Amino acid sequence: MELREKFGLNVRRSRKAKRMTIEVLAHQSELSYSYVGEIERGLRNPTLDVVEALARGLGIDVATLFES
Repeated sequence: MELREKFGLNVRRSRKAKRMTIEVLAHQSELSYSYVGEIERGLRNPTLDVVEALARGLGIDVATLFES
């Protein structure tokens, strides 16, 4: 599994643990919901700014999104 796929799974797990929809996470991260969905499926390679925005939207530390 590639890093971006692992990252996407961590985003999805974190989002679901907080009982958030993709739409809510996208709104809180100031991203489009389709882009967030593509990240979760490992189809996109997000920039560091996007990684930071997702972590902020989830209310977690950036490092959490890279844990194995």
